[in-house]
Amino acid sequence: MKRLYAVILPGGLLWVATLVFLRPGALPDSMHPYVRAYPYVVVGAGVVLGWLFNRSRVVFAILVLALADRALLPFTPGDAMGAGVGHIVFDAVSILLPLNLVAFAMISERGILSLWGLARLVPILAQCLVIAVLCLPAQRGVAAWLDHEFVGANLAPWTPMPQSALLAFGLALVIQGVRTALHRHLIEGGFLWALAASFVALHAGRAGWLATNYFAAAGLILVVALFEASYHMAYHDDLTGLPGRRALNEALMKLGNRYAVAMVDIDHFKQFNDRYGHDVGDQALRMVASKLERVSGGGKAFRFGGEEFAMVFPGESAEDAIPHLESLRKAVQASCFVLRGPDRPRKKPDTPRSRSGPQRAVVVTVSIGVAERDDRNAKPNQVIKAADKALYRAKDAGRNQVSA
Repeated sequence: MKRLYAVILPGGLLWVATLVFLRPGALPDSMHPYVRAYPYVVVGAGVVLGWLFNRSRVVFAILVLALADRALLPFTPGDAMGAGVGHIVFDAVSILLPLNLVAFAMISERGILSLWGLARLVPILAQCLVIAVLCLPAQRGVAAWLDHEFVGANLAPWTPMPQSALLAFGLALVIQGVRTALHRHLIEGGFLWALAASFVALHAGRAGWLATNYFAAAGLILVVALFEASYHMAYHDDLTGLPGRRALNEALMKLGNRYAVAMVDIDHFKQFNDRYGHDVGDQALRMVASKLERVSGGGKAFRFGGEEFAMVFPGESAEDAIPHLESLRKAVQASCFVLRGPDRPRKKPDTPRSRSGPQRAVVVTVSIGVAERDDRNAKPNQVIKAADKALYRAKDAGRNQVSA
C-alpha cells in the first residue's frame, strides 16, 4: 500500500483535479482572474521554494515547463498540424520536454547557484538555440526528420504529436514509473505525474483547452510534491522509515493522562559499528526499526536519535507495556545477520552456489527502559527522562533486558 500511495498521491489526485476543473466552462466566470494568475503563481512559488529547500531539480524542471509553454504560445493549435514554423516548434518541444523532465528527475541535487547547478542552464539554452535554428528556411529539410514515422500507422486522428515524441514520452514514463516504484519518494512521483500533465498540455489545444493551464498543473504537481517531501523529511527518518523526534513530540502532546513511554537502545552499537562497519550498522538499525513497527499492545515507534528509539503506548501503564516490550526484546535477539563474505555476490543469483567457508552470524540485542505518566512525571519530557533512567538501569544490570 505504501508503494501504491507513493505513486498515486498527491500527484495523481492533482492530475485528475486539473482535468476536471481546468477544462473550459468548469469554473464560474468569477474564478477566471485567479486562473489567469495561476501559472505565474506556480512558477514563482516553485522557484522560491525550490531555492529555499535546495531542490534544484524542481526549479529547473519548472523552468523547462515554462519555456515549453512560452515557445508554443505564439502559435495556434492548428499550427501543430501545418507545415510552418509552429509545426516545427511543436514537434521539437514535444520530443525534448519528456526527455528533459526525466533527465532532471534522475540527476542528483547540486544546488541552484553553484557552478554545477548553473551548468544545467547550458543544455537548456542549447536546446532553445537548436529549435531556433531548425525554424530557419535553410534547415527545413533537417526539421522534417522530426516527423519521421517508425511505423506506418497514421496517428494524426488522435494525436498531433510525431511518433518520435510519443516514443520519447513512453520511454520517459516507463523510466520514471520504475524509479517511483523502486524509490517510493514523493519527488519521483511528482515527476511522473508532471510528465502525464505535460502530455495533456500538448493535446489541450486540439480540444480547445488552454495548454498553459496544464503546463502550470505539471509545475503545481512538482511544487506540492516538494512540500510533501520536505514535510516527510522533517517528521520521518530516511534510514529506518520511522517517524522522527519532531513527530514524537507532537504525538506526546496529543495523548491523554494515561500512557507509557519506552526508550530502546541497541547494545554496544558503537563497538558494533567499529567492528563491522557503518553499512552493517545501518542494517542493524533498519532491522530493529522493523521489529519496533510490529510491536504488539498498540505501541508506536519513533527514531529518537542515533541508535536510540522511543515507543509510545497510549492508554497503557508501564506494567501493561512490559510484556509487549519483552516480546520485542526477544524478537530482536532472535534476529541475526549473516555477514557478506568477500566472494558473495551483491545480488541473489538465479542458481545459488553452495556455501564455501565459514559463515559469521551477528546477534543484535537491545536494552529497554519504560515509564508511565503519573503525578510525579506529569509532563511528556518528564516521562521520557524517567524512561531514559530506566534504560540506564537495564544497561547497568547487564543489557538485553527491560527495566521499569
